[in-house]
Amino acid sequence: MNKALIVKIISKDYTIRLEDGSLKLASLAGKMRKGDHPVAGDIVDYRYINDRYIIQSYQKRKNYLIRPNLANIDQVIIVMSMQDPSFSYELCNRMIILIEYNDITPIICITKNDLSDPLEIYKIKSYYQKIGYQIFDTGSNDDADFLKDLLKDKVTVLCGQSGVGKSTLLNKIDPILNIKTQAISKALNRGKHTTRHVELYPEFGGLLADTPGFSSLDLTSVDKDVLASKITAFKPYIDGCRFLDCKHLNEPDCALKEALEKGLIPESFYATYKDLMQFLISGNIYGDRHRTLK
Repeated sequence: MNKALIVKIISKDYTIRLEDGSLKLASLAGKMRKGDHPVAGDIVDYRYINDRYIIQSYQKRKNYLIRPNLANIDQVIIVMSMQDPSFSYELCNRMIILIEYNDITPIICITKNDLSDPLEIYKIKSYYQKIGYQIFDTGSNDDADFLKDLLKDKVTVLCGQSGVGKSTLLNKIDPILNIKTQAISKALNRGKHTTRHVELYPEFGGLLADTPGFSSLDLTSVDKDVLASKITAFKPYIDGCRFLDCKHLNEPDCALKEALEKGLIPESFYATYKDLMQFLISGNIYGDRHRTLK
């Protein structure tokens, strides 16, 4: 059976990238038209039958996001601006925790550094570097050289609020890419319930996902019993807790809380985790509006 990568899906048409790099239009085999369908990023098995490419199955995923509908993601670049909108530790922390829960590497990109106090940028970078996260900053006059190694051999997604500078970052990566993604976003966002598609573009030896509207992550599938174990900032400490099922809230002899008291974990980062856990435990502590965190 031949293997390929799904790079785009529009309606029933699947664009697959073959092992030689060529793109072909494919359709699902009859047995796959019911139940769980493959998504962009899936590695699929296909056959070439009667001048048609037919997808027979898709392989086991290493991760999967419902929104955006995408599988096998290596990393998410969280784009945060210093101004308009201002940098938000709480939002950035939420995104980091939920991205890591899905077994994806978060990378933080601070934009508009030329409009901001260098000392404030230094504080933000130190905050995240201290707890194990990769972070870089960029401004309007910077080039894209720093992105080449970052994107190579990876499937990467950009996320962030409106106005943070995702389009500017896309322009640095590839001006043609930004034109394409803007056209897609406009064409697919003409109605409130219009389906939006995800597309993977080859960039710097990797694949970059255009994900219209990706600024939030769903909480409904998060397992409170494993959340802490997925968080890079917590991993050096959680095995030292007295209880194997410690939620790191009010339990005695919690190694994570001890690390917090020693200043090894920022209080605001832990506070974001605590809010998420309390929501997951109670189910309604913040009300339905926080089932998706934005």
